[in-house]
Amino acid sequence: MSDETIKSIPSNRLQFFPVMMFAVIMGLSGLTLVYERAHEVLGLSSIFYITLKLLTTTIFIFVIITYLAKFFIYPKEVKKEFSHPIRVNFFAAISISFLLVSVLYKHNINISNILFYFGLFLHLFFTFNTLKFWINNNLEMKHSNPAWFIPIVGNLIIPVVGTTHLDSMYLMFFFSIGIFFWVIMLSIILNRIIFHNQFAPKFMPTLFILIAPPSVGLIAYYKMTHTLDFFALVLFNLGLFFTFLLFFMYKNFVKIKFFISWWAFTFPMATIALASILMYELTSKDIYEFFAYFFSFVLTMIVLIVAYNTIVHMFKKEICIME
Repeated sequence: MSDETIKSIPSNRLQFFPVMMFAVIMGLSGLTLVYERAHEVLGLSSIFYITLKLLTTTIFIFVIITYLAKFFIYPKEVKKEFSHPIRVNFFAAISISFLLVSVLYKHNINISNILFYFGLFLHLFFTFNTLKFWINNNLEMKHSNPAWFIPIVGNLIIPVVGTTHLDSMYLMFFFSIGIFFWVIMLSIILNRIIFHNQFAPKFMPTLFILIAPPSVGLIAYYKMTHTLDFFALVLFNLGLFFTFLLFFMYKNFVKIKFFISWWAFTFPMATIALASILMYELTSKDIYEFFAYFFSFVLTMIVLIVAYNTIVHMFKKEICIME
């Protein structure tokens, strides 16, 4: 780690560099994978995928180095995040970032293996640690939010990216964890949404995480079974339902002040776009082709808007500050 990289961020900004920044990697990786699949299935030019791959890799390296710098220089701040009832869930975004970037390099098996296995064992650790945290601490209902899905979704991502690394028998272990806890977490979050206080504005974008488990679940299920059966269709249609439900609630999101949590909009939209592309590839039905193009377009617009606002607020020095 070079001194120049560390010194490029003022110490007080580095101190408050949030673990949520890894959601940026998740969003960009998702967009990159969508454009790769759009190239393979829909015939889109590969230049978009290649450019996004380079951009994602660059930002991935920068975020990793920066957070490592924070870990070594401000270990107490990292420990504080790791013991926070909400932020602890975002640590799984680190391992998910490794898993997603590993699939971007699937044609270079050595790089892909290193990233995949590091992400795999790191995510297993974060899954156990998060569950231990939930069990050992007296959490309140106000602490529950859709970010709790992040460690769960990661277990569904492992079968999606791991078919070239592990046998399906081992991948089923992670798929089982993801599907089981998705149902439980969904019940908890719906209970919070319906019967308790509304989320703080900066956590409203995390509602989009509701889209990810069924959408990723479909892709993982097909990767392991190569079957588009009744269960697979249920997963896709649930992902579709949550997507349109959140579109229907657009007024809840349009006036929210910018927070780094806006990146929570991006990866879930990528998952429903990828699921739609898969459905079109398997069925050749026009409706799925429409969904594939439509969700890919919406995802692209969201990423552009969120990225623009992120850059603007970085120049205003309104990111990486004490909250």
